[in-house]
Amino acid sequence: MKQNDECTSSGGTHPAAYRAPEGPDADHPQRPLTLPPDTTLERFQDFMHRIGRIVGPDNATVIASNAELQHEDYLDPSKAHDVRPSLRAPATHCLTSLFSIGRNVGYGGAAPRVPGSIGLDMGRNMKRILDVNVDGAYALLEPGVTFIDLHDYLVKNNLRDKLWIDVPDLGGGSVIENTIERGVGNTPYGDHWMMHCGMEVVLPDGTLWRSGMGGLPNPKADPNDPPHEQLPNETWGLFNYGFGPYNDGIFSQSSLGIVVKMGIWLMANPGGYQSYLITLPRDKDLHAALEIIRPLRVGMVLQNVPTMRDILLDAAVMGDRKSYTSSDKPLTDEEMDAIAAKLNLGRWNFYGAVYGPKPIRDVMLQVIKGAFLQIEGAKYYEPEDMPDNLVLQTRHDTLQGTPSTTELKWVDWLPNGAHLFFSPIAKVSGDDGVAQYDVTRRRCEEAGLDFIGTFVVGMREMHHIVCIVYDRKDPVSRKKALWLLRTLIDDAAERGWGEYRTHLSVMDQIAKTYSFNDCAQLKLNEKIKEALDPKGIMAPGKNGVWPKKYKAADWSVPSN
Repeated sequence: MKQNDECTSSGGTHPAAYRAPEGPDADHPQRPLTLPPDTTLERFQDFMHRIGRIVGPDNATVIASNAELQHEDYLDPSKAHDVRPSLRAPATHCLTSLFSIGRNVGYGGAAPRVPGSIGLDMGRNMKRILDVNVDGAYALLEPGVTFIDLHDYLVKNNLRDKLWIDVPDLGGGSVIENTIERGVGNTPYGDHWMMHCGMEVVLPDGTLWRSGMGGLPNPKADPNDPPHEQLPNETWGLFNYGFGPYNDGIFSQSSLGIVVKMGIWLMANPGGYQSYLITLPRDKDLHAALEIIRPLRVGMVLQNVPTMRDILLDAAVMGDRKSYTSSDKPLTDEEMDAIAAKLNLGRWNFYGAVYGPKPIRDVMLQVIKGAFLQIEGAKYYEPEDMPDNLVLQTRHDTLQGTPSTTELKWVDWLPNGAHLFFSPIAKVSGDDGVAQYDVTRRRCEEAGLDFIGTFVVGMREMHHIVCIVYDRKDPVSRKKALWLLRTLIDDAAERGWGEYRTHLSVMDQIAKTYSFNDCAQLKLNEKIKEALDPKGIMAPGKNGVWPKKYKAADWSVPSN
Protein backbone atom coordinates (compact mmCIF):
# COMPACT_ATOMS: atom_id res chain seq x y z
CA MET A 1 0.00 0.00 0.00
CA LYS A 2 2.77 2.42 -0.89
CA GLN A 3 1.90 5.99 -1.73
CA ASN A 4 3.97 8.44 -3.70
CA ASP A 5 4.65 11.73 -1.87
CA GLU A 6 5.35 14.39 -4.42
CA CYS A 7 6.16 17.99 -3.65
CA THR A 8 4.82 20.48 -6.16
CA SER A 9 5.66 24.15 -6.24
CA SER A 10 4.73 27.24 -8.19
CA GLY A 11 7.50 29.79 -7.79
CA GLY A 12 8.57 31.96 -10.71
CA THR A 13 6.63 31.30 -13.87
CA HIS A 14 6.45 27.53 -13.51
CA PRO A 15 6.45 24.82 -10.90
CA ALA A 16 9.17 22.27 -11.58
CA ALA A 17 10.32 18.77 -10.67
CA TYR A 18 13.32 16.64 -9.85
CA ARG A 19 13.84 13.24 -8.31
CA ALA A 20 15.48 13.01 -4.91
CA PRO A 21 19.28 12.92 -5.26
CA GLU A 22 21.22 9.69 -4.96
CA GLY A 23 24.68 9.00 -3.53
CA PRO A 24 26.33 11.31 -0.96
CA ASP A 25 23.56 13.91 -1.18
CA ALA A 26 20.71 11.43 -0.78
CA ASP A 27 20.00 12.58 2.76
CA HIS A 28 19.77 16.24 1.69
CA PRO A 29 16.83 16.86 -0.66
CA GLN A 30 17.26 19.98 -2.76
CA ARG A 31 15.16 23.08 -2.38
CA PRO A 32 11.78 23.23 -4.13
CA LEU A 33 10.89 26.39 -6.01
CA THR A 34 8.24 27.17 -3.42
CA LEU A 35 8.20 25.82 0.11
CA PRO A 36 4.91 24.70 1.67
CA PRO A 37 3.21 27.44 3.71
CA ASP A 38 4.86 28.29 7.04
CA THR A 39 7.66 25.80 6.40
CA THR A 40 11.39 26.38 6.57
CA LEU A 41 13.80 24.73 4.18
CA GLU A 42 15.31 22.74 7.04
CA ARG A 43 11.90 21.48 8.12
CA PHE A 44 10.96 20.60 4.56
CA GLN A 45 14.17 18.69 3.96
CA ASP A 46 13.75 16.79 7.22
CA PHE A 47 10.20 15.88 6.25
CA MET A 48 11.21 14.64 2.80
CA HIS A 49 14.09 12.67 4.30
CA ARG A 50 11.73 10.90 6.72
CA ILE A 51 9.16 10.29 4.00
CA GLY A 52 11.85 8.77 1.79
CA ARG A 53 12.79 6.34 4.54
CA ILE A 54 9.15 5.21 4.84
CA VAL A 55 8.16 4.87 1.18
CA GLY A 56 11.59 4.53 -0.43
CA PRO A 57 13.56 7.10 -2.43
CA ASP A 58 11.82 6.20 -5.69
CA ASN A 59 8.49 7.14 -4.13
CA ALA A 60 9.58 10.46 -2.61
CA THR A 61 10.27 13.05 -5.28
CA VAL A 62 10.60 16.81 -5.32
CA ILE A 63 9.41 19.03 -8.16
CA ALA A 64 12.26 21.36 -9.11
CA SER A 65 12.94 21.26 -12.88
CA ASN A 66 10.86 21.86 -15.96
CA ALA A 67 10.90 18.19 -17.01
CA GLU A 68 7.59 17.35 -15.31
CA LEU A 69 5.88 20.27 -17.06
CA GLN A 70 6.48 18.72 -20.46
CA HIS A 71 4.04 15.88 -19.79
CA GLU A 72 1.03 17.28 -21.64
CA ASP A 73 -0.49 14.15 -23.12
CA TYR A 74 -3.78 12.91 -21.65
CA LEU A 75 -2.31 9.45 -21.05
CA ASP A 76 0.91 10.90 -19.58
CA PRO A 77 -0.18 14.01 -17.68
CA SER A 78 2.00 16.19 -15.50
CA LYS A 79 1.68 15.53 -11.77
CA ALA A 80 2.92 19.06 -11.00
CA HIS A 81 0.29 21.33 -12.49
CA ASP A 82 -2.79 21.65 -14.66
CA VAL A 83 -1.60 20.50 -18.08
CA ARG A 84 -4.16 22.81 -19.69
CA PRO A 85 -3.51 25.98 -17.71
CA SER A 86 -5.68 29.04 -18.14
CA LEU A 87 -3.36 31.23 -16.05
CA ARG A 88 0.06 32.60 -17.04
CA ALA A 89 1.73 30.31 -14.54
CA PRO A 90 0.19 26.89 -13.90
CA ALA A 91 -0.11 28.43 -10.51
CA THR A 92 -2.03 26.34 -8.03
CA HIS A 93 -0.77 23.51 -5.86
CA CYS A 94 -1.50 22.59 -2.26
CA LEU A 95 -0.06 21.58 1.08
CA THR A 96 -1.30 18.02 0.94
CA SER A 97 -3.03 17.28 -2.34
CA LEU A 98 -4.61 14.06 -3.51
CA PHE A 99 -4.93 12.66 -7.01
CA SER A 100 -5.25 9.21 -8.49
CA ILE A 101 -4.19 9.56 -12.10
CA GLY A 102 -4.20 13.32 -12.72
CA ARG A 103 -6.48 13.16 -15.78
CA ASN A 104 -9.27 15.34 -14.41
CA VAL A 105 -8.96 17.47 -17.55
CA GLY A 106 -11.06 20.60 -17.76
CA TYR A 107 -11.25 20.83 -13.98
CA GLY A 108 -7.59 21.25 -13.02
CA GLY A 109 -5.86 17.93 -13.64
CA ALA A 110 -3.51 16.92 -10.82
CA ALA A 111 -3.06 20.49 -9.60
CA PRO A 112 -4.29 21.31 -6.11
CA ARG A 113 -5.29 24.70 -4.77
CA VAL A 114 -2.51 26.30 -2.65
CA PRO A 115 1.10 27.06 -3.71
CA GLY A 116 3.75 24.83 -2.19
CA SER A 117 2.60 21.27 -1.70
CA ILE A 118 3.13 17.68 -0.80
CA GLY A 119 1.12 15.62 -3.25
CA LEU A 120 -0.06 12.05 -2.73
CA ASP A 121 -0.01 10.26 -6.09
CA MET A 122 -2.55 7.57 -5.26
CA GLY A 123 -2.40 5.98 -8.70
CA ARG A 124 1.30 5.23 -8.86
CA ASN A 125 1.41 2.12 -6.70
CA MET A 126 -2.21 1.47 -5.70
CA LYS A 127 -3.49 -0.14 -8.89
CA ARG A 128 -5.04 -3.38 -7.68
CA ILE A 129 -8.43 -4.72 -8.70
CA LEU A 130 -9.05 -6.42 -5.37
CA ASP A 131 -12.22 -8.30 -6.26
CA VAL A 132 -14.79 -8.69 -9.00
CA ASN A 133 -17.86 -10.36 -7.54
CA VAL A 134 -19.92 -11.84 -10.37
CA ASP A 135 -22.97 -12.84 -8.30
CA GLY A 136 -23.12 -9.46 -6.58
CA ALA A 137 -22.11 -7.57 -9.76
CA TYR A 138 -19.57 -5.29 -8.14
CA ALA A 139 -15.83 -4.62 -8.10
CA LEU A 140 -13.54 -3.52 -5.27
CA LEU A 141 -10.76 -1.22 -6.48
CA GLU A 142 -7.78 0.89 -5.49
CA PRO A 143 -7.38 4.50 -6.73
CA GLY A 144 -4.98 3.72 -9.59
CA VAL A 145 -7.45 1.52 -11.47
CA THR A 146 -8.70 3.26 -14.61
CA PHE A 147 -11.85 2.53 -16.56
CA ILE A 148 -9.63 1.03 -19.26
CA ASP A 149 -7.93 -1.18 -16.66
CA LEU A 150 -11.22 -2.47 -15.28
CA HIS A 151 -12.64 -3.15 -18.74
CA ASP A 152 -9.47 -4.97 -19.79
CA TYR A 153 -9.64 -7.07 -16.62
CA LEU A 154 -13.18 -8.19 -17.45
CA VAL A 155 -12.16 -9.07 -20.99
CA LYS A 156 -8.98 -10.92 -19.91
CA ASN A 157 -10.90 -12.95 -17.33
CA ASN A 158 -13.79 -13.80 -19.69
CA LEU A 159 -16.26 -11.78 -17.62
CA ARG A 160 -17.36 -9.31 -20.31
CA ASP A 161 -20.27 -11.57 -21.26
CA LYS A 162 -21.50 -11.34 -17.66
CA LEU A 163 -20.62 -7.82 -16.47
CA TRP A 164 -20.29 -4.36 -18.01
CA ILE A 165 -18.73 -1.25 -16.54
CA ASP A 166 -20.00 2.26 -17.06
CA VAL A 167 -17.45 4.61 -18.62
CA PRO A 168 -17.32 8.39 -19.09
CA ASP A 169 -16.44 9.86 -22.48
CA LEU A 170 -12.72 9.39 -21.74
CA GLY A 171 -11.70 6.06 -20.26
CA GLY A 172 -8.22 6.86 -18.97
CA GLY A 173 -9.24 8.32 -15.63
CA SER A 174 -9.39 6.65 -12.22
CA VAL A 175 -12.69 4.96 -11.43
CA ILE A 176 -12.48 6.09 -7.80
CA GLU A 177 -11.40 9.64 -8.60
CA ASN A 178 -14.19 10.10 -11.14
CA THR A 179 -16.72 8.63 -8.72
CA ILE A 180 -15.83 10.80 -5.73
CA GLU A 181 -15.87 13.84 -8.03
CA ARG A 182 -19.41 12.72 -8.96
CA GLY A 183 -18.60 12.17 -12.61
CA VAL A 184 -21.11 10.87 -15.14
CA GLY A 185 -21.01 8.05 -17.67
CA ASN A 186 -23.32 6.82 -20.40
CA THR A 187 -25.07 3.54 -19.60
CA PRO A 188 -28.00 3.02 -17.17
CA TYR A 189 -25.28 3.01 -14.46
CA GLY A 190 -24.07 6.45 -15.53
CA ASP A 191 -24.43 8.17 -12.14
CA HIS A 192 -21.15 6.87 -10.72
CA TRP A 193 -21.62 8.15 -7.18
CA MET A 194 -25.05 6.48 -7.04
CA MET A 195 -23.35 3.22 -8.05
CA HIS A 196 -20.54 3.25 -5.48
CA CYS A 197 -20.91 0.95 -2.46
CA GLY A 198 -18.35 0.67 0.32
CA MET A 199 -15.42 3.02 0.97
CA GLU A 200 -12.18 2.63 2.90
CA VAL A 201 -10.79 6.01 3.92
CA VAL A 202 -7.68 7.19 5.78
CA LEU A 203 -8.73 10.15 7.93
CA PRO A 204 -6.41 13.10 8.63
CA ASP A 205 -5.52 11.69 12.07
CA GLY A 206 -4.49 8.37 10.51
CA THR A 207 -7.63 6.42 11.44
CA LEU A 208 -8.69 3.82 8.88
CA TRP A 209 -12.48 3.91 8.39
CA ARG A 210 -14.81 1.70 6.38
CA SER A 211 -18.26 2.90 5.44
CA GLY A 212 -21.63 1.18 5.62
CA MET A 213 -21.50 -2.55 6.13
CA GLY A 214 -17.71 -2.31 6.26
CA GLY A 215 -18.06 -1.18 9.87
CA LEU A 216 -19.11 -4.73 10.74
CA PRO A 217 -16.13 -7.10 11.19
CA ASN A 218 -15.89 -10.12 8.94
CA PRO A 219 -15.78 -13.30 11.06
CA LYS A 220 -13.67 -14.91 8.31
CA ALA A 221 -10.99 -12.21 8.50
CA ASP A 222 -7.66 -12.95 10.15
CA PRO A 223 -7.53 -10.65 13.21
CA ASN A 224 -3.73 -10.80 13.06
CA ASP A 225 -3.71 -8.99 9.71
CA PRO A 226 -3.37 -5.20 9.79
CA PRO A 227 -6.79 -3.51 9.41
CA HIS A 228 -6.30 -2.50 5.77
CA GLU A 229 -5.56 -6.13 4.80
CA GLN A 230 -8.45 -7.70 6.70
CA LEU A 231 -11.16 -9.14 4.49
CA PRO A 232 -14.25 -6.90 4.45
CA ASN A 233 -17.67 -8.00 5.55
CA GLU A 234 -19.31 -9.91 2.69
CA THR A 235 -22.17 -7.40 2.40
CA TRP A 236 -19.86 -4.36 2.15
CA GLY A 237 -20.26 -4.07 -1.63
CA LEU A 238 -23.98 -4.91 -1.61
CA PHE A 239 -25.64 -2.40 0.73
CA ASN A 240 -24.54 1.22 1.06
CA TYR A 241 -25.99 2.38 4.32
CA GLY A 242 -25.10 0.09 7.19
CA PHE A 243 -26.33 1.34 10.57
CA GLY A 244 -26.52 4.88 11.92
CA PRO A 245 -25.64 8.12 10.11
CA TYR A 246 -24.61 7.70 6.48
CA ASN A 247 -21.27 9.46 6.06
CA ASP A 248 -20.04 8.55 2.57
CA GLY A 249 -21.11 11.88 1.10
CA ILE A 250 -18.64 13.94 3.10
CA PHE A 251 -15.81 12.20 1.24
CA SER A 252 -17.05 13.18 -2.23
CA GLN A 253 -15.63 16.41 -3.69
CA SER A 254 -14.06 16.98 -0.27
CA SER A 255 -10.76 17.38 1.59
CA LEU A 256 -11.61 15.17 4.56
CA GLY A 257 -9.88 11.88 3.85
CA ILE A 258 -7.93 9.68 1.45
CA VAL A 259 -10.09 7.08 -0.28
CA VAL A 260 -7.90 3.98 -0.63
CA LYS A 261 -10.57 1.42 -1.59
CA MET A 262 -14.03 1.65 -3.08
CA GLY A 263 -16.69 -0.72 -4.29
CA ILE A 264 -18.45 0.08 -7.57
CA TRP A 265 -21.55 -1.69 -8.85
CA LEU A 266 -21.27 -3.23 -12.30
CA MET A 267 -24.05 -3.69 -14.81
CA ALA A 268 -25.19 -7.24 -15.52
CA ASN A 269 -24.98 -7.92 -19.25
CA PRO A 270 -28.49 -6.89 -20.37
CA GLY A 271 -28.75 -9.58 -23.04
CA GLY A 272 -28.88 -7.15 -25.92
CA TYR A 273 -28.06 -3.60 -26.90
CA GLN A 274 -28.74 -1.06 -29.64
CA SER A 275 -27.28 2.43 -29.92
CA TYR A 276 -28.76 5.14 -32.10
CA LEU A 277 -28.49 8.75 -33.24
CA ILE A 278 -31.34 11.17 -33.86
CA THR A 279 -30.44 14.34 -35.77
CA LEU A 280 -32.43 17.55 -35.38
CA PRO A 281 -31.96 19.96 -38.28
CA ARG A 282 -32.70 23.35 -36.72
CA ASP A 283 -31.20 25.18 -33.75
CA LYS A 284 -34.71 25.88 -32.45
CA ASP A 285 -35.48 22.14 -32.32
CA LEU A 286 -33.71 21.99 -28.95
CA HIS A 287 -36.87 23.14 -27.16
CA ALA A 288 -39.15 20.49 -28.65
CA ALA A 289 -36.57 17.75 -28.16
CA LEU A 290 -36.12 18.47 -24.45
CA GLU A 291 -39.88 18.42 -23.93
CA ILE A 292 -39.92 14.98 -25.54
CA ILE A 293 -36.97 13.73 -23.49
CA ARG A 294 -38.33 14.58 -20.03
CA PRO A 295 -41.28 12.14 -19.83
CA LEU A 296 -39.30 9.42 -21.63
CA ARG A 297 -36.39 9.73 -19.19
CA VAL A 298 -38.50 9.87 -16.03
CA GLY A 299 -40.53 6.92 -17.34
CA MET A 300 -37.31 4.94 -17.98
CA VAL A 301 -38.02 4.53 -21.68
CA LEU A 302 -34.70 6.34 -22.10
CA GLN A 303 -32.76 3.84 -20.02
CA ASN A 304 -29.25 5.26 -20.20
CA VAL A 305 -27.69 8.70 -19.72
CA PRO A 306 -28.31 10.17 -23.18
CA THR A 307 -26.67 13.30 -24.58
CA MET A 308 -27.92 16.17 -26.72
CA ARG A 309 -24.82 17.48 -28.48
CA ASP A 310 -24.32 20.77 -30.31
CA ILE A 311 -23.07 20.38 -33.90
CA LEU A 312 -19.67 21.90 -33.12
CA LEU A 313 -18.90 19.28 -30.48
CA ASP A 314 -19.29 16.52 -33.06
CA ALA A 315 -17.56 18.58 -35.73
CA ALA A 316 -14.57 19.16 -33.44
CA VAL A 317 -14.13 15.41 -32.91
CA MET A 318 -13.96 14.96 -36.69
CA GLY A 319 -11.76 17.93 -37.59
CA ASP A 320 -10.15 21.12 -36.33
CA ARG A 321 -11.63 24.57 -36.84
CA LYS A 322 -9.48 25.33 -39.88
CA SER A 323 -10.97 22.37 -41.72
CA TYR A 324 -14.37 24.11 -41.65
CA THR A 325 -13.65 27.85 -41.85
CA SER A 326 -10.93 30.43 -42.45
CA SER A 327 -12.73 33.01 -40.28
CA ASP A 328 -11.40 33.88 -36.83
CA LYS A 329 -14.83 35.06 -35.67
CA PRO A 330 -17.34 32.89 -33.79
CA LEU A 331 -19.21 30.76 -36.31
CA THR A 332 -22.62 32.02 -37.40
CA ASP A 333 -25.84 30.00 -37.66
CA GLU A 334 -25.39 29.84 -41.41
CA GLU A 335 -21.85 28.48 -41.07
CA MET A 336 -22.94 25.91 -38.51
CA ASP A 337 -25.83 24.82 -40.76
CA ALA A 338 -23.27 24.28 -43.53
CA ILE A 339 -21.07 22.19 -41.24
CA ALA A 340 -24.08 20.09 -40.22
CA ALA A 341 -24.96 19.49 -43.86
CA LYS A 342 -21.36 18.57 -44.71
CA LEU A 343 -21.26 15.98 -41.91
CA ASN A 344 -24.83 14.72 -42.46
CA LEU A 345 -25.70 15.75 -38.91
CA GLY A 346 -28.19 18.07 -37.25
CA ARG A 347 -27.65 21.31 -35.39
CA TRP A 348 -28.42 19.16 -32.33
CA ASN A 349 -27.65 15.44 -32.21
CA PHE A 350 -29.18 13.06 -29.69
CA TYR A 351 -27.24 9.90 -28.81
CA GLY A 352 -28.82 7.09 -26.82
CA ALA A 353 -29.20 3.34 -26.50
CA VAL A 354 -31.71 0.68 -25.50
CA TYR A 355 -30.86 -2.43 -23.52
CA GLY A 356 -32.37 -5.89 -23.05
CA PRO A 357 -33.67 -8.76 -25.20
CA LYS A 358 -34.75 -7.85 -28.72
CA PRO A 359 -38.52 -7.70 -28.06
CA ILE A 360 -37.90 -5.15 -25.30
CA ARG A 361 -35.50 -3.14 -27.46
CA ASP A 362 -37.94 -3.09 -30.36
CA VAL A 363 -40.75 -1.71 -28.19
CA MET A 364 -38.49 0.93 -26.65
CA LEU A 365 -37.20 2.07 -30.04
CA GLN A 366 -40.71 2.22 -31.46
CA VAL A 367 -41.71 4.64 -28.69
CA ILE A 368 -38.51 6.71 -28.99
CA LYS A 369 -38.69 7.04 -32.77
CA GLY A 370 -42.41 7.77 -32.66
CA ALA A 371 -41.76 10.66 -30.27
CA PHE A 372 -38.67 12.26 -31.85
CA LEU A 373 -39.63 11.87 -35.50
CA GLN A 374 -42.61 14.12 -34.92
CA ILE A 375 -40.07 16.95 -35.13
CA GLU A 376 -39.96 18.09 -38.74
CA GLY A 377 -36.79 16.92 -40.46
CA ALA A 378 -35.60 14.71 -37.57
CA LYS A 379 -33.81 11.54 -38.72
CA TYR A 380 -32.96 8.26 -36.99
CA TYR A 381 -29.70 6.36 -37.57
CA GLU A 382 -27.98 3.27 -36.21
CA PRO A 383 -24.20 2.77 -36.38
CA GLU A 384 -24.31 0.60 -39.49
CA ASP A 385 -26.12 3.43 -41.31
CA MET A 386 -23.15 5.80 -40.80
CA PRO A 387 -19.94 3.72 -40.72
CA ASP A 388 -17.74 6.79 -41.29
CA ASN A 389 -19.27 8.86 -38.48
CA LEU A 390 -16.50 8.78 -35.87
CA VAL A 391 -18.71 10.14 -33.10
CA LEU A 392 -21.51 7.63 -33.61
CA GLN A 393 -19.06 4.73 -33.80
CA THR A 394 -17.35 5.91 -30.61
CA ARG A 395 -20.64 6.43 -28.80
CA HIS A 396 -21.66 2.93 -29.84
CA ASP A 397 -18.70 1.68 -27.79
CA THR A 398 -19.02 3.94 -24.74
CA LEU A 399 -22.77 3.36 -24.45
CA GLN A 400 -22.05 -0.34 -23.90
CA GLY A 401 -19.21 0.23 -21.44
CA THR A 402 -16.20 0.04 -23.75
CA PRO A 403 -13.76 2.85 -22.85
CA SER A 404 -12.07 5.11 -25.35
CA THR A 405 -9.99 8.29 -25.53
CA THR A 406 -11.23 9.28 -28.99
CA GLU A 407 -13.48 12.13 -27.90
CA LEU A 408 -10.58 14.17 -26.58
CA LYS A 409 -10.05 15.12 -30.22
CA TRP A 410 -12.51 18.00 -29.82
CA VAL A 411 -9.92 19.83 -27.71
CA ASP A 412 -7.87 20.23 -30.91
CA TRP A 413 -10.56 22.56 -32.29
CA LEU A 414 -7.99 25.36 -31.81
CA PRO A 415 -4.18 25.16 -32.06
CA ASN A 416 -2.55 24.14 -28.77
CA GLY A 417 -6.02 23.21 -27.65
CA ALA A 418 -7.00 23.30 -23.98
CA HIS A 419 -10.35 23.56 -22.26
CA LEU A 420 -12.29 24.56 -19.21
CA PHE A 421 -15.70 23.11 -18.35
CA PHE A 422 -18.66 25.20 -17.23
CA SER A 423 -21.16 22.71 -15.81
CA PRO A 424 -24.48 24.07 -14.49
CA ILE A 425 -27.48 21.94 -13.64
CA ALA A 426 -30.84 22.56 -15.32
CA LYS A 427 -34.35 21.18 -15.35
CA VAL A 428 -35.12 18.84 -18.24
CA SER A 429 -37.36 21.32 -19.99
CA GLY A 430 -37.38 23.18 -23.25
CA ASP A 431 -37.57 26.58 -21.55
CA ASP A 432 -34.65 25.91 -19.21
CA GLY A 433 -32.46 24.26 -21.81
CA VAL A 434 -32.97 27.06 -24.33
CA ALA A 435 -32.39 29.70 -21.65
CA GLN A 436 -29.06 28.14 -20.66
CA TYR A 437 -28.06 27.74 -24.28
CA ASP A 438 -28.94 31.35 -25.10
CA VAL A 439 -26.97 32.76 -22.15
CA THR A 440 -23.90 30.59 -22.64
CA ARG A 441 -23.74 30.99 -26.41
CA ARG A 442 -24.12 34.77 -26.16
CA ARG A 443 -21.28 34.99 -23.64
CA CYS A 444 -19.08 32.67 -25.73
CA GLU A 445 -19.53 34.94 -28.73
CA GLU A 446 -18.89 38.00 -26.57
CA ALA A 447 -15.55 36.42 -25.63
CA GLY A 448 -14.80 35.70 -29.29
CA LEU A 449 -15.08 31.93 -28.82
CA ASP A 450 -17.34 29.32 -30.38
CA PHE A 451 -20.08 27.73 -28.29
CA ILE A 452 -19.38 24.01 -27.93
CA GLY A 453 -21.61 22.10 -25.57
CA THR A 454 -23.80 19.17 -24.66
CA PHE A 455 -26.75 18.42 -22.40
CA VAL A 456 -26.20 15.21 -20.40
CA VAL A 457 -29.60 14.00 -19.24
CA GLY A 458 -29.84 12.46 -15.77
CA MET A 459 -32.91 10.99 -14.16
CA ARG A 460 -34.59 14.33 -13.47
CA GLU A 461 -32.05 16.99 -14.39
CA MET A 462 -29.50 17.88 -17.03
CA HIS A 463 -25.80 18.57 -16.70
CA HIS A 464 -25.18 21.31 -19.26
CA ILE A 465 -21.50 20.90 -20.13
CA VAL A 466 -20.11 23.96 -21.92
CA CYS A 467 -16.69 23.18 -23.40
CA ILE A 468 -14.60 26.37 -23.34
CA VAL A 469 -11.82 25.62 -25.83
CA TYR A 470 -8.84 27.98 -26.04
CA ASP A 471 -5.21 28.14 -27.18
CA ARG A 472 -3.20 27.48 -24.02
CA LYS A 473 -0.07 29.11 -25.50
CA ASP A 474 -1.86 32.34 -26.42
CA PRO A 475 -2.21 34.80 -23.50
CA VAL A 476 -5.18 36.52 -25.15
CA SER A 477 -7.01 33.22 -25.67
CA ARG A 478 -6.32 32.15 -22.07
CA LYS A 479 -7.65 35.45 -20.78
CA LYS A 480 -10.83 35.10 -22.84
CA ALA A 481 -11.46 31.60 -21.51
CA LEU A 482 -11.03 32.51 -17.86
CA TRP A 483 -13.16 35.65 -18.23
CA LEU A 484 -15.85 33.57 -19.89
CA LEU A 485 -15.88 30.95 -17.14
CA ARG A 486 -16.05 33.51 -14.34
CA THR A 487 -18.74 35.53 -16.11
CA LEU A 488 -20.89 32.48 -16.77
CA ILE A 489 -20.74 31.51 -13.09
CA ASP A 490 -22.23 34.87 -12.13
CA ASP A 491 -24.77 34.73 -14.96
CA ALA A 492 -25.90 31.30 -13.81
CA ALA A 493 -26.14 32.22 -10.13
CA GLU A 494 -28.38 35.18 -10.96
CA ARG A 495 -30.80 32.74 -12.62
CA GLY A 496 -30.67 30.07 -9.91
CA TRP A 497 -28.36 27.68 -11.75
CA GLY A 498 -25.47 26.11 -9.86
CA GLU A 499 -22.44 24.17 -11.07
CA TYR A 500 -21.98 20.59 -9.91
CA ARG A 501 -18.20 20.52 -10.44
CA THR A 502 -15.59 23.07 -11.42
CA HIS A 503 -12.03 24.04 -12.22
CA LEU A 504 -9.89 24.75 -9.17
CA SER A 505 -9.33 28.40 -10.19
CA VAL A 506 -13.00 29.26 -9.52
CA MET A 507 -13.85 26.99 -6.59
CA ASP A 508 -14.21 29.88 -4.15
CA GLN A 509 -16.44 31.79 -6.55
CA ILE A 510 -18.82 28.87 -7.00
CA ALA A 511 -18.89 27.98 -3.29
CA LYS A 512 -20.12 31.52 -2.59
CA THR A 513 -23.01 31.15 -5.05
CA TYR A 514 -24.45 28.42 -2.79
CA SER A 515 -25.39 31.20 -0.38
CA PHE A 516 -28.77 30.18 1.06
CA ASN A 517 -29.25 31.30 4.68
CA ASP A 518 -25.97 33.15 4.95
CA CYS A 519 -23.95 30.37 3.28
CA ALA A 520 -25.19 27.71 5.70
CA GLN A 521 -23.95 24.91 3.43
CA LEU A 522 -20.39 26.23 3.33
CA LYS A 523 -20.38 26.88 7.10
CA LEU A 524 -21.40 23.29 7.82
CA ASN A 525 -18.62 22.05 5.53
CA GLU A 526 -16.15 24.25 7.40
CA LYS A 527 -17.31 22.83 10.75
CA ILE A 528 -16.83 19.28 9.52
CA LYS A 529 -13.41 20.22 8.16
CA GLU A 530 -12.41 21.66 11.54
CA ALA A 531 -13.61 18.54 13.34
CA LEU A 532 -11.87 15.98 11.13
CA ASP A 533 -8.82 18.00 10.01
CA PRO A 534 -8.17 20.62 12.72
CA LYS A 535 -4.61 21.22 11.52
CA GLY A 536 -5.84 21.92 7.99
CA ILE A 537 -3.26 19.64 6.40
CA MET A 538 -5.41 18.06 3.71
CA ALA A 539 -6.18 19.87 0.42
CA PRO A 540 -6.98 23.30 1.92
CA GLY A 541 -9.34 25.29 -0.28
CA LYS A 542 -10.71 22.40 -2.29
CA ASN A 543 -14.18 23.35 -3.47
CA GLY A 544 -14.02 26.52 -1.38
CA VAL A 545 -13.66 24.80 2.02
CA TRP A 546 -10.79 26.38 3.96
CA PRO A 547 -9.35 25.40 7.36
CA LYS A 548 -9.49 28.05 10.09
CA LYS A 549 -5.75 28.65 9.86
CA TYR A 550 -6.12 29.86 6.25
CA LYS A 551 -7.68 33.04 4.93
CA ALA A 552 -9.14 32.43 1.51
CA ALA A 553 -8.33 35.99 0.45
CA ASP A 554 -4.63 35.27 0.92
CA TRP A 555 -4.85 32.53 -1.70
CA SER A 556 -6.99 34.25 -4.33
CA VAL A 557 -6.30 33.20 -7.90
CA PRO A 558 -5.20 36.05 -10.21
CA SER A 559 -7.35 37.04 -13.17
CA ASN A 560 -4.48 36.10 -15.48
